[in-house]
Amino acid sequence: MHASARWSVRYGEELRFAGTDLPAPRKVRVPTRHGSVPVHVYTDPAWDAAEPRGVYVHFHGGAWLMRYPEMDDFWCRYLVATAGVIVLNVDFTTGPYATYPVAQEQCHDVAAWVTEHGAGLGAELGAGVDGARLVVGGFSSGGGLAASVCLQARDSGRFRPRLQVLGVPALDLATDVSSTSGMISPSLRGLVRRVYFPDVASRREAYASPVLAADLSGLPPAVVLTAENDSLRPDGDRYVERLREVGIHVLHDMTPGADHYFLSADLVRARATMAMTADAVRQAVTGP
Repeated sequence: MHASARWSVRYGEELRFAGTDLPAPRKVRVPTRHGSVPVHVYTDPAWDAAEPRGVYVHFHGGAWLMRYPEMDDFWCRYLVATAGVIVLNVDFTTGPYATYPVAQEQCHDVAAWVTEHGAGLGAELGAGVDGARLVVGGFSSGGGLAASVCLQARDSGRFRPRLQVLGVPALDLATDVSSTSGMISPSLRGLVRRVYFPDVASRREAYASPVLAADLSGLPPAVVLTAENDSLRPDGDRYVERLREVGIHVLHDMTPGADHYFLSADLVRARATMAMTADAVRQAVTGP
């Protein structure tokens, strides 16, 4: 899966609505407790380097089994162009080369690092970086990672994201997928569990399955994007409900008639969904 991804993954090619003229991302290495991690940094060279920009830290999908951050290149470029943020696309370690909680902790550490070292990163990039104005997000397993990062950030106290963007997120690795049809099948869930979450007990931990966390208070506002026919829709729906129960503001958008690749289902609607999400990101990083 790792070796073939660049030829087999085509999701997102039809979603390049903005940012196609931006240069290739610059690759930097960020230290984490599990070694340094490559990070693809997207920015716009036309920006005034003296103006600090907010940061969006992105975690790609791939079921914790496919290490291919380029699959979300379309989204990273879109956010730079429309939300005006610097985007860090994290190339975290996946199975079978690591098991839980390696990716979760690497993603937390990258977000914490940019919060604490944004000025240094900006000097390296020749751009203004305000790591304190931080949003985290991801699609699918990456959405689960973003939710996990927010819980870890709350518990560690090192930083607090201003917003979490969770696209068709995988938030419960302890419960079986009920649907036998669709893109996320019971067999795929079984493979993910065996390879990346082999310890059965750990699947119920909050950082593995955020929707099962005992306490969701103190988390940042959320944008949760779900799809009507997605097997992971119950994860997102329950998370929205639980966040709202503790008073956290949630913008919840469900794409009707769509499966897990929800943005590809209707490109007209996808434009509206992406624009809505980019506007939420832009608003989150605006101001001190």
